[in-house]
Amino acid sequence: MRVADFDFDLPSDLIAQFPPAVRGGSRLLHVEATGTLADRWFSELPTLLRADDLLVMNDTRVIKARLFGTKESGGKVELLVERVTGEFEALAFIRASHAPKPGSRIHLAEDLTLEVLARQDDLTQLRFPRPVLDVLDQVGRLPLPPYIEHTPTADDEARYQTVYANEPGAVAAPTAGLHFDDAMLQALREQGIRTAQVTLHVGAGTFQPVRVDDIAEHRMHSERYTIPQATVDATQETRARGGRVVAVGTTSLRALEAAAQSGKLHAGSGETDIFITPGYRFQVVDVLLTNFHLPRSTLLMLVSAFAGVDTLRAAYAHAIKERYRFFSYGDAMFLESPSSR
Repeated sequence: MRVADFDFDLPSDLIAQFPPAVRGGSRLLHVEATGTLADRWFSELPTLLRADDLLVMNDTRVIKARLFGTKESGGKVELLVERVTGEFEALAFIRASHAPKPGSRIHLAEDLTLEVLARQDDLTQLRFPRPVLDVLDQVGRLPLPPYIEHTPTADDEARYQTVYANEPGAVAAPTAGLHFDDAMLQALREQGIRTAQVTLHVGAGTFQPVRVDDIAEHRMHSERYTIPQATVDATQETRARGGRVVAVGTTSLRALEAAAQSGKLHAGSGETDIFITPGYRFQVVDVLLTNFHLPRSTLLMLVSAFAGVDTLRAAYAHAIKERYRFFSYGDAMFLESPSSR
């Protein structure tokens, strides 16, 4: 398939610049396994779930990955940490008039200077004078997506983070999880719906465009994930009871599917560059809760693979007509896989 097969026209005023007034106050487009569409509210999610279902959530925590500094020459530098690779090292995208060379230094603050170690394709390996996460907490800025146009505020620092975020390392939020508040999680528990966790540290590559025409030639960025044994056990028990595995977000789905490439879900940690496109056979996930994604993006290709290309196109056309809000701060979809009918 071609990248153009995943393009669509989106009015700019449908790109959500701010979250809804209250967490969970979003709309929810229910896409049934038959392709039938129903307009709902996220508050109705419990009515779409069954007592034997399992919700799998990504507990990654967004770090303040955007940094601003100066080179030794005095030139300004903007950095976006893509991945923390060690206690004192990280890979970052760097924006500068001239890229800093290995061996040079970048000054962030009076007592904070980074050492440029090496170039790795589009990324630069950096050494920090103190633990990376400590430095980011001190001088970093929340890395809002490029289509959100305002400077991050204290409200963004709260709302661009799931209420169950636990493991620091992501540079973009697992946005389907942003809709959940504590009251919704409690309501699901009271309904008997179980939850399980995975960790996938979302990288900045999630916003990188597909630069080839033939999607078979695209190479995905790599992201770190962990699947606990308790989550493997929960999925097996869910299957045994006839329940469904519901992935909260494409990141949870990618972690689960990456860990099941042998045909069976395995616990452990690893790196994944799994690229899911139409024709992929899903091993673990029966239902996907997700936001609306960018045109021509790998995530749009993934959800097209899950729901079916024609069904997904019809759903997006409906969402645009009904003026759903798109992208990270936007509304959600509840996608049932046709293979789960």
